[in-house]
Amino acid sequence: MFFINKITFSLLLLSSTIIIGALGFSFIDKYPFIDALYMSVITITTVGFGEIYPLSEWGRLFTVVFILLGFVVLGFVGHSIVESLLEKVWSGNVLEKRMKKQVASLTGHHIICGFGRVGEVASEHLEEAGADFVVIDAASGTHEKCQQKGVISVEGDATRESVLLEAGIKKASGLLALVDSDPLNLFIVLTARELNPTLHIIARSEEKQTEKKILRAGADSIISPFDSAGRQIAGDLLTATGKVRDGLVQRARKTTSLPEWVVVGAESDIIGKSIHEVEILLACEVLGLRNNTSDLLQPAEDIVVKQDDQLFVVSNGESDKCLAVNGVSPRKIVIVDDNPVIIRLFTRLFQKEGYHPFSATNGEEGFELILQENPSVAVIDYMLPGISGLDICRKLRAINFGDQLKLIVFTAENNGDLRRQCLEAGADAVIVKSSEAQEIIKTVRQMAR
Repeated sequence: MFFINKITFSLLLLSSTIIIGALGFSFIDKYPFIDALYMSVITITTVGFGEIYPLSEWGRLFTVVFILLGFVVLGFVGHSIVESLLEKVWSGNVLEKRMKKQVASLTGHHIICGFGRVGEVASEHLEEAGADFVVIDAASGTHEKCQQKGVISVEGDATRESVLLEAGIKKASGLLALVDSDPLNLFIVLTARELNPTLHIIARSEEKQTEKKILRAGADSIISPFDSAGRQIAGDLLTATGKVRDGLVQRARKTTSLPEWVVVGAESDIIGKSIHEVEILLACEVLGLRNNTSDLLQPAEDIVVKQDDQLFVVSNGESDKCLAVNGVSPRKIVIVDDNPVIIRLFTRLFQKEGYHPFSATNGEEGFELILQENPSVAVIDYMLPGISGLDICRKLRAINFGDQLKLIVFTAENNGDLRRQCLEAGADAVIVKSSEAQEIIKTVRQMAR
């Protein structure tokens, strides 16, 4: 469409210029229209033919202006046609480049993985709401369909990191995993959560028994097209018969347990045991298994666990058992911050580092949690409801924990006086909040050594 419009505009511009020239010769020197048109063409093309009739003084001035105008118009027309033809021949995909630029400019958008019936309806609602979104689908013809509808899309497998990165997952705010396969949706959730820990993820599930696994893999909530349709039908029926009940309102199901990768150490008791035995022994659910030869989602129950295997597990309640897969009790860390996004982000990041994170949202709860859990590290926000992070440091140091507890204060201001006050209050390090989360991970890692 872009290619056609560019050439069409150029040809219309050229035609309009020739008509203007013909009208000028007819009006100024009273040329018959056919002669005036002929004069306009030979003038704008500069072929060097002579005048049909002698030109008046005003006619010659008009001819000078018209020749200069003709050079500009012909130059533009030639450039447009050549550029369009080269783009057509060499890239063959002008819209593809434009879409990539559009994706790169998006921030806080949504990603729809799967453009089937459910995904298409979801995209229509997002479009009506004026929300930015990107569609990912690998099916043949879907990319062309999105182009025709003016929908930004990325052609590829949504389970691959490179495809999600191309869709701008690092800057996205939400993701819909709507592929018609529960294992694929589980894999999408795992990959997306790894790339963007703060992303809000809603996943589709066809089977009841897989909903729990997808939630524990990192989805914030689950939708089931069949459940939704059934509830809608029942709700419409009860509304029509005057028997509406609040119990029919669908509620999002969420999980408070967070999955994580753990390594099977040389002294672990689960070496040589099957996945089924591991789940019973450690009171956890094994969502994935990774070794030197393969990555398995939802591994079979009879697969035997070996040393150095990595298990993607989620606790069923006894998290210390589940996290001690490597034969060593997990190190505890307490995160005190009133921002749920910050807590959620660092909980996942510290879990990847092998910590067992605990969290609190105000000063009093944070102080009591540190006393109760006796962690090796506490990350405390400076500004908290109740007592401040500075007061927590003072109270903890007054109890004389010694060097076994490392205190890190998180502050939004890079202020020298504030840093000095925190260190005097007992903090071991002061870190300024930024979009680069790895700084605090690096600091904790160094202190742990």
